[in-house]
Amino acid sequence: TNTAQPMSTTVPRADHFPESPLPPGGETAWIEVIQKMDEVYNDLLQYEVALEEKNAALEESHQFIESVLASMSDILIVCDRNGTIEEVNPSLRHIAGKPAEELVQTPLFDLFADEAERARARDIFTRHGREGVHDCEFFLRAGDGSTVPVSMNCTPRLSQTGKLMGMVVTGRPVGELRRAYSALRQAHDDLKRTQGQLLHAEKMVSLGRLVAGVAHELNNPISFVLGNVLSLKRYASRLESYLSAVHASDAAEDDALQAMRQELRIDRILADMPHLIDGMIEGAERTRDIVDALKRFSAVDKATPEQVNLNEVVERSVRWVVQSASAKFAVRIELPPDLRCCGSSGQLQQVVMNLVQNACDATARQAEPRLTVCGGIEQGRAVLHFIDNGPGIPEENLSRLFEPFFTTKPVGQGTGLGLSISYGIVDRHGGKLSAGNVAGGGAEFILALPLESG
Repeated sequence: TNTAQPMSTTVPRADHFPESPLPPGGETAWIEVIQKMDEVYNDLLQYEVALEEKNAALEESHQFIESVLASMSDILIVCDRNGTIEEVNPSLRHIAGKPAEELVQTPLFDLFADEAERARARDIFTRHGREGVHDCEFFLRAGDGSTVPVSMNCTPRLSQTGKLMGMVVTGRPVGELRRAYSALRQAHDDLKRTQGQLLHAEKMVSLGRLVAGVAHELNNPISFVLGNVLSLKRYASRLESYLSAVHASDAAEDDALQAMRQELRIDRILADMPHLIDGMIEGAERTRDIVDALKRFSAVDKATPEQVNLNEVVERSVRWVVQSASAKFAVRIELPPDLRCCGSSGQLQQVVMNLVQNACDATARQAEPRLTVCGGIEQGRAVLHFIDNGPGIPEENLSRLFEPFFTTKPVGQGTGLGLSISYGIVDRHGGKLSAGNVAGGGAEFILALPLESG
């Protein structure tokens, strides 16, 4: 920047002038000349100060513009009216792999990937240069020889009189946009899947309330049926004694009575009645047990731990899963009698049902799907092993099995919450739930529970 230098003005002293006498009025004129020279000198000093201030402001504006251009992630190209590059920013230099000196005063269209892209760019910029080009994708040649897709915009650069001076081209690599759109799409899909899982969970909560209400409503008629069948059993015993006494009396000699006894098959009825009544009692008791289990399963768990019979929990869970399975699913239970632990019966039944159901789903494609539930007391804990003959668990999934919403099942067939919830329940019980693969093929889940409350 050229800065104006102050003008050096030398005021002549009195001894510099010749001693010849001044003409009349000459001294006054000379004083006025000196005053004018002083005024001009002061003006020059003020102009110099103003010029330095403007020069400092210009330097500051230039540095600001340079910093903005350097910090832009989008590419920026300034061209003249003929398409010759006049200015570029660091983003373009980074993509092109060239310094600014090699890019300036070169044709804009040399930046494009091939001749087809150059011809397309010339056509679009020529036809729409004055109106501007918006979000038009081109391929540029990168410094390493690869092609970079860029979404470009072109805006005409006009003078104060409206004359076309050139154009300003900006662009953003489409790869970043695509990655952003891909991440957004993935987040949207995850949100939709999570929403569906939450809706399913809400349905399960409503189903639990419904089961609790149904269990309560069924409990009364089942009690009536069971009570009446027990009374009928007592009445049948009395009737059998009475009929035996009648036929043992003199009336047994009546041929008509004997013929009616044979015709009505009274003896067969008396023989079948105990079995029929016992079957009704067994069915009513099993129904009552199922209702009680539903009530315990759907009720709010008690905070106080209790002794839980794991044999009953396993048998009940297996029966429910097997009855609802679409295909034959064989389950073998090998547990010592009266295996107990400390905890909540309803919560542990939920865990066991999840493990049995997962084994049923995992072995669905096997010719003979089966599950073995074995265990006992190991190292002071009640331990259950669930071993199936399915394909096993991939090694990359073993560390993620108990993560919330992680599932390998198709969409709509699993929420990915079963094992996560089961893991949390077992952890709150002070136990441990782990998974692995067995040597002969198949998966194994190990459930370890404390025998007493900690």
